[in-house]
Amino acid sequence: MSEQALRLGTRRSKLAMAQSGQVADAVSRLTGRPVELVEITTYGDTSREHLARIGGTGVFVTALRDALLRGEVDFAVHSLKDLPTAQPAELALAAVPVREDPRDVIVARDALKFTDLPRGARVGTGSPRRMAQLNAYARGHGLDIETVPIRGNVDSRIGYVRSGELDAVVLAAAGLNRIGRIDEVTDFLSVDTVLPAPGQGALAIECRAGNTAQDAELVAALAGLDDPFTRVAVTAERSLLAALEAGCSAPVGALADLLQADRQIVKEMRLRGVVGTPDGRTLVQLSTTGPVPETHDQAMALGRELAAEMLAKGAAGLMGERAQ
Repeated sequence: MSEQALRLGTRRSKLAMAQSGQVADAVSRLTGRPVELVEITTYGDTSREHLARIGGTGVFVTALRDALLRGEVDFAVHSLKDLPTAQPAELALAAVPVREDPRDVIVARDALKFTDLPRGARVGTGSPRRMAQLNAYARGHGLDIETVPIRGNVDSRIGYVRSGELDAVVLAAAGLNRIGRIDEVTDFLSVDTVLPAPGQGALAIECRAGNTAQDAELVAALAGLDDPFTRVAVTAERSLLAALEAGCSAPVGALADLLQADRQIVKEMRLRGVVGTPDGRTLVQLSTTGPVPETHDQAMALGRELAAEMLAKGAAGLMGERAQ
């Protein structure tokens, strides 16, 4: 490939810049070409409206994809959990690198664990998925919490705790890891307590789908960052989300684990899914285990099968407005 700098489109948030910077370094090592970050402001970054009202986290993706299609950038990095489940034909999901920690975490006052929060504790999150599962766990374990909807970047969310406005906030471990603030976590939530969002902790590297020789060359080069196990896992999770006809902001959690028979040999994959009402009074939570998918179609089928079981148990009625 030539020495001309590759242009990487990124949101301007601290987290987006951190994860894009890490990808830029990896791509530069892989291709021998310099990579420059091109900052793109999205409507989701500037709007004060609640995310669900302006189209969910998909609004962050649209501006980056538009810049790609206009040729303003050569590739883009997304948090994979923000990607709509339908992949545009003109864009290629060129790489899904090794996944970071998929868990949710608590940042609470006085270094408290979730189960040690005082009665009536105010817990901030902008995610109906987190609300549903935290409220369900609290109800089942005699805890008394109030989930409070919030928006904003990591600084502003943790600021609610530091100022005393909230007792705790829920964030993604991966994001805090990437910006070097994981030491502020007071409790890691087990995936048995709160299933993460489909694709949480994973990044998506997207570029144009090879209409020119340069595009095809970049698709091939970026494939060097792809982790096949992460890709099949997130494909199954996102297939579940799509089959439930749920959008990025729906109260759906999903996680595909690779199960090891002995220390190194991966034998099976377990896919777990949950959907619930934000108050946590009703949850549908199921899992399935099978051979590790070897193809995209097999991973998709695993997600669809579990979604069908969840729909049969009443999942559709728990998601509020279905995705259009």
